[in-house]
Amino acid sequence: MSWIYDAHIHLSDPEYKSDIDMILNYMDLLKIKACCVSMDIETSNETLTLHEKSKNVLPFIGIHPEMAQKDSLPVYDLIEKNYETITGIGEIGLDRTYIDSEDEWKVQKAVFSKQLSLAEKFNKPVSIHSRKTLPDIFEILPSYKISGILLHWFDGNKSQLKTAMDNQYFVSYGPLLVYANDKQVLLTKTDPSRLLVETDGPVKFSRCFEYKTTEIMFVPSVIFCASKILHTSYESLLVQIEDNSKKFLGI
Repeated sequence: MSWIYDAHIHLSDPEYKSDIDMILNYMDLLKIKACCVSMDIETSNETLTLHEKSKNVLPFIGIHPEMAQKDSLPVYDLIEKNYETITGIGEIGLDRTYIDSEDEWKVQKAVFSKQLSLAEKFNKPVSIHSRKTLPDIFEILPSYKISGILLHWFDGNKSQLKTAMDNQYFVSYGPLLVYANDKQVLLTKTDPSRLLVETDGPVKFSRCFEYKTTEIMFVPSVIFCASKILHTSYESLLVQIEDNSKKFLGI
């Protein structure tokens, strides 16, 4: 039986704390592995703790662009000390939504670049936040030799998707795929060997998900929806995504 991989979820978010033991049990029963991404030093430490509880939690630690103006050294040190334990580095990236000046933009870019250099140093994949900053990210990434690059919750246009595919980057789609026509179109243009799926919990989604806190158990629905859009079977797409996930993670 194939394993289901959630390529990007914030299990270390406080939103999940009261239910985390149940979530870990469900993951074991349903054969789900999760790339648990972090935001800052607190969630990075929590991610490592979750990995100790369950090896189905694949720990990604790092600094989200929203947190880039805070002290970054503790996270860099945590990566250095735990490079043999962590699966990858993330959630990292760029996002002008979180800045008010060009000086803050420079800091955000410096934090992103430092984490890319650590990923290169320790041969780790990265999970990248790229909202409205894909041109900047495409300009920066070629400077680093990184084993696996995921543009999570891909939000670019068709031309940017082609650039990502040409550069052998992975892209992931989440619950929005169930009802967002633009994401469905992008999926049909995605190289099947570069496709991953995610929930990005605890983000809340509308329509059929009724703004409930996103659960890791949503990911089979994303795969099922994708299989219908791509006119393939759920089982064959599940195998494809498992293979893609292992390639991204280097396992």
